[in-house]
Amino acid sequence: MLALKAENISKQYRLGQVGTGTLSHDLNRFWHKMRGKEDPYLKIGEANDRTTKANSEYVWSLQNINFEIGQGNAVGIIGRNGAGKSTLLKVLSKVTKPTTGKIYTQGRIASLLEVGTGFHPEMTGRENVFLNGAILGMTRKEIKRKFDEIVDFSGVERYIDTPVKRYSSGMYVRLAFAVAAHLESEILIVDEVLAVGDAEFQKKCLAKMSDVTKDQGRTILFVSHNMTAIKSLCNQGIVMSNGEIIYNGPTEKALSVYNGDKQVFGNSVILGDNKDFKNNLFELNTVALVDENLQSQETDFVEDQKFNLLTDITIKDTANDYHLSYVVKNFNNDVLFTITNSGKEKLLPGTNKLICDIPKDFFNVGEYVLSLYIIRNIHESVLHEEDILTFRIAEKGKELGEWLGVEPGFIKTNFGWQRS
Repeated sequence: MLALKAENISKQYRLGQVGTGTLSHDLNRFWHKMRGKEDPYLKIGEANDRTTKANSEYVWSLQNINFEIGQGNAVGIIGRNGAGKSTLLKVLSKVTKPTTGKIYTQGRIASLLEVGTGFHPEMTGRENVFLNGAILGMTRKEIKRKFDEIVDFSGVERYIDTPVKRYSSGMYVRLAFAVAAHLESEILIVDEVLAVGDAEFQKKCLAKMSDVTKDQGRTILFVSHNMTAIKSLCNQGIVMSNGEIIYNGPTEKALSVYNGDKQVFGNSVILGDNKDFKNNLFELNTVALVDENLQSQETDFVEDQKFNLLTDITIKDTANDYHLSYVVKNFNNDVLFTITNSGKEKLLPGTNKLICDIPKDFFNVGEYVLSLYIIRNIHESVLHEEDILTFRIAEKGKELGEWLGVEPGFIKTNFGWQRS
């Protein structure tokens, strides 16, 4: 059963102005509408790329947005700043009208778009609970019944009869989220407001949102830059860029698309004459993943395949000691572990080709990122290159009787088993 459907949603703004900016434009639009003709300003405008200089005074904050969300789904909407996420939520919450397109919803919508939405600063927390609850569609009887539960969840009981203008931003969002989360709405829309709260409250909110989707079958749209929160809560991900949806599907793949939209997967980086990696101390020539015969491989490595990390570096500085440290992360930016040659195979003056053995069945199926540090004299970093290499580990073909899924976790284990 569908809870929400967006059909050809677009939203156009004029830069630097309210409305169209001039009376002549407003009259022109009105005249075209009265004659049953298309708005002339819908034919112009640019995509919403905040990093480029505008050539048009019109911009499409959203363009051709289409998706369907089933009842009981938790959907994470992710994208870089200015991608159109908040505009989309405002349109879905009916705070602003779309320029084109239609929205179909099934049931009540409760939205928390920014800290203190719907709160009156001169009123107390208690009064604002009733006011905000009424704005969100709760009856007075319903608010009274849930009042103690709302206050207990918010953790601001001591200040409930204090005007909210004296609240911190964290207290604001605690009370506002508590009201929205306890509204018996079919759809809950939450923008990036939980970042204001402390870690304990964020965890509490995520647990509450998980409960309302899994236990109560309610639908959640959640915008956040916290990829761990998106991964733990959401079963569907929508990735936005420049006002458009570039991916809509399973969360894991959505996170890969979001984190990897500027990445190029490959097993080697030949740095050549790149001046960033050449100086009077060293020349970093190649970073590569190679097979056990030290040959390059164009395809992804498979989970049960042994491979090697090759570093080709020339040390020019003979007066100091150098070593390599590779930080290995997944595409949620979680640091998994560090690979270093410190205390092992030294970097000597001149050309060095160091091989680090990576055993088979160590990496789980997924996508990974290597960041490189070149360290001088134990603690001084002379090079820090984020995301120098990205690679995938593919799933092998399974035999009959083997586990056919992907094991949970970042790395695999191959511990010994025996009978006592």
